[in-house]
Amino acid sequence: MPVGVFDADSHVMETEEWLPSFADPKVRSRLRGLGLDNAGAGAKTLMERLPSVWAGHRDQEIGPEVIAGPKGWLAPGALDPAVRSRVLDALGIGAQLVFPTFSLSHFGASKDTEVLYGGTRALNRAMCAFCESDPRLKPVGFLPLAEPARAAAALDEAIELGVAAVWIPSDMPGDISPAHVDLEGVWARLAGAGVPFVLHVGGGKLLARAYHNNGRPRPSDWLGGGENMRAKDFPVVHHSPERFLACLVLDGVLERHPALRGAAVELGASWVPAFVRNLDHAQRNFSKFEPLLGELSLKPSEYVARQLKFTPFPFEDTRWLVEQGGPQLFMFSTDYPHPEGGRHPFEIFTGALEGFATDVQERFFWGNGAELLGLG
Repeated sequence: MPVGVFDADSHVMETEEWLPSFADPKVRSRLRGLGLDNAGAGAKTLMERLPSVWAGHRDQEIGPEVIAGPKGWLAPGALDPAVRSRVLDALGIGAQLVFPTFSLSHFGASKDTEVLYGGTRALNRAMCAFCESDPRLKPVGFLPLAEPARAAAALDEAIELGVAAVWIPSDMPGDISPAHVDLEGVWARLAGAGVPFVLHVGGGKLLARAYHNNGRPRPSDWLGGGENMRAKDFPVVHHSPERFLACLVLDGVLERHPALRGAAVELGASWVPAFVRNLDHAQRNFSKFEPLLGELSLKPSEYVARQLKFTPFPFEDTRWLVEQGGPQLFMFSTDYPHPEGGRHPFEIFTGALEGFATDVQERFFWGNGAELLGLG
């Protein structure tokens, strides 16, 4: 394993006032609450304890065991960048993508585009501010595609702020495809700036409530709350991102923008080998009837190998994924400080790759993530 590990997924744990403090005054008063009802049992009570807990982290010795817990707001560096830097030191992490957790609750579902894009600007400022003191912290901005012109303007500002990547919702942007001609400017800007797009759980809908209505008591989710992933969500959580990426590949976005890079993060990866094969089947069997497919100079699987990355969950069969998909597709992640990343991701993924050549292991723990961000 290289000295510096690339961690493709981590998060801040926001407080109620964090994002609004970065919003323009005319938008700030129109933002919704943080939505702590979805964060698990006792979240609101926990908020009252946080100042003293976080103050204690500043004097706490931090070692490699930090990855095993506590999790969530109680984790060192949950919203303190100086403490997060010490976590990176302890874990040997040389670069870490940092996502929000609950910030979209403030604005993400708003039908008012002033609020949607005002919240987007606030979030991009907030993420860059959290990461600015340590170059290892790589801020992930946010970019809804609902209005192409506003999206392009928000992207320009995010790139100027210094985002390392932009999280794009995988649900359709209104009534157009992500491969629509009106969005070509967005993909061109990302490719030209060397800033990848990322898809992430929460950027597309999980199973509708009706699928969980089996006439029996509804189980709690991983966080002890009501709205996060459950067993029936996991096998299908990739459906929205898979559709999104299929559009980018088959409608030629990756062909037209070969410098564009993207990743699907915290969405599992067991679906990826079949996805790649199905893309090739689609091109081979539908190209007679769909002219765009005939304009592709590569097989769809070759665009995926060249331009896309994926993060497995620790409980998936990473060895099988690398054998099926090749060493260039998959990246290590901790999901720190969320519980979904597990308590022993380093040991689990190291064990899964035991016996592979050193360069394969180095790709997983560093090289593929570094390639995504252009770190060399």
